[in-house]
Amino acid sequence: MSTGDRVNSKTAFVFPGQGSQYVGMGKELCEQFPIAKRVFAEAEDVLNFSITRLCFNGPEAELKLTENTQPAILTVSVAALRVLESETELRAAVVAGHSLGEYSALVAGGALEFGDAVALVRERGRLMQQAVPSGEGAMAVLIGLDTDVVQTLCSEASQGEVVSPANFNGGGQVVIAGAKSAVARAMTLAKERGARKVLELAVSAPFHCALMRPAAEGLQKALDPLTIKPLNIGVVTNVEAEVNQSAQRVKPLLSEQAVQPVRWEESVKKLAELGCTRVLEIGPGKVLKGLVKRIVPSLEVDNFETPKDLQRLASA
Repeated sequence: MSTGDRVNSKTAFVFPGQGSQYVGMGKELCEQFPIAKRVFAEAEDVLNFSITRLCFNGPEAELKLTENTQPAILTVSVAALRVLESETELRAAVVAGHSLGEYSALVAGGALEFGDAVALVRERGRLMQQAVPSGEGAMAVLIGLDTDVVQTLCSEASQGEVVSPANFNGGGQVVIAGAKSAVARAMTLAKERGARKVLELAVSAPFHCALMRPAAEGLQKALDPLTIKPLNIGVVTNVEAEVNQSAQRVKPLLSEQAVQPVRWEESVKKLAELGCTRVLEIGPGKVLKGLVKRIVPSLEVDNFETPKDLQRLASA
């Protein structure tokens, strides 16, 4: 395959969100590739703390704090992207990211400078953490129910409180978020209605629901002074599951993303509809790789997070 063919091939890059972090992520990339080390160095200059130490050595409890997790995952994802672009001819025709991953996608698409993005997601994590007092919110994953059934049971469980779908992840997996008591009621209803699995998630805040409105407003203020550059490639957004190529729409879509569900299943179907035949997850973990394969089994799916993945990808 020629360079031109590969650049123009229908490959989509997708980027993971919170929950994909692990102690040691990015370490091998930095040890072997100066370009990855430079990404980490830039993050440290912007954030003024040792994100390298945190990613490589933990402790895990510190890495799991939302305001640390978000810049850490973004940094590892962008470091991996830079290595992939420097070491192979693989290029994306379109990009997408799951929740936080949309910020990595916007860096890949040229809309956000990495330095701006890493400062922004640090603030995003802080705002999300502060939006709901600790212990008052919850999230749970429901597996094996149709999305309309989940919508209905959330309405029934609300009883004046917030509970709603937060992630439509595909393959019968829907994550719900809201007030702790309302989420508990929804979990009980889900079991009664035949969910295969109902599990409360170990998260520090109820993301992607109406309780995040203060975070969305804070994010809007943080976004205001930033320059959004013209996009080189389209980004399939979480809020609309449609391709955005307008720089003017990036800020409102990002602030609204905090309170709207992540429409991941529709986003992956959109990639297939656009003619993508291959989806490559870039960054820590393989969560999206599994979800993509379940949503559109015909797609060729792979991931890149460590140097050993390079040879396989370059020869694919």
